[in-house]
Amino acid sequence: MASGEFDLIQRYFQSPKKRTDVLLGIGDDCAITSIPAGKRLAITTDTLIDGVHFPPRTAPDDIAVKAVAVNLSDLAAIGATPAWLTLALSMPHVDQRWIKSFADAFKRMAGRFDAELIGGDTCQGPLSLTVQALGLIDDERSMRRDRAQPGDLIYVSGTLGDAAAGLKILQRSPIAGDDEAWLVNRLNRPEPRVELGVRVAEFCRCAIDISDGLVADLGHVLAASQCGATVYKDRIPLSRQLIAHAGGRDALDWDLVLAGGDDYELCLVVAPDKDNELMRLSSELALPLTRIGVIVEQRSLRIVDPSGAEYLVDQSGYQHFVS
Repeated sequence: MASGEFDLIQRYFQSPKKRTDVLLGIGDDCAITSIPAGKRLAITTDTLIDGVHFPPRTAPDDIAVKAVAVNLSDLAAIGATPAWLTLALSMPHVDQRWIKSFADAFKRMAGRFDAELIGGDTCQGPLSLTVQALGLIDDERSMRRDRAQPGDLIYVSGTLGDAAAGLKILQRSPIAGDDEAWLVNRLNRPEPRVELGVRVAEFCRCAIDISDGLVADLGHVLAASQCGATVYKDRIPLSRQLIAHAGGRDALDWDLVLAGGDDYELCLVVAPDKDNELMRLSSELALPLTRIGVIVEQRSLRIVDPSGAEYLVDQSGYQHFVS
């Protein structure tokens, strides 16, 4: 049975409103929401394209989870609470099983964070999807890239390099074991650190999510704040699975760890006197937060090894439109 655009939307994406602040959702020309007094609107948009942001033949539920996660990660980086999502989906043809799997996973992932799909668009074309995430934030608690100061401490959540290794595994050969499967899952299903972002914004003034790699994303903070940083290579948190896959810490591809991207962990810049509060929050959330460096006045990013020698990264993170 043929399915038109509006039939697909009604069948797979429309669902009863769950949030009371959604006044008009899917099914009209525009969605209408209500913004509570004292709150401001945080808005972010990400596009994912087949073969660019996810490997060809990635499962539809994995694509859906990642599409939601990367947007919520941006909200987390500024300290916003997720509220609403819009989705623009382009597909080469109608595959009912693909669409159902995608839509079900999209709504489940959004529901985990109390975010509601309120509108969007579908059309025929190469497989790509653009998600807009909207969140609510207290202005005085927003974390911004331009607020780092010399002496501030640099922390990252979780572990780095897993997703980049997962992509290399998919590009090279079929998944060979549990460690490789775990690394590929970190690529396909990143975990947005939403609760961390909302909670840490109470005392943290500056953060960014690590999407293009630590070197590139921390570099954005340094450029906006007009300062520099020293990062200690031996303090970079690594997963057991990544170390095992590499054949030991000494055999790691450090360029991949520092610049590979797709981590979607948070990089936090906090004042030294907030260190204890951050460690208490880490314990409460059962989420490792590792101090990896310090903000300095000199406008450069230095990665140093235990001997103090500088490590030069061969790449600075993923960039579009660069040949």
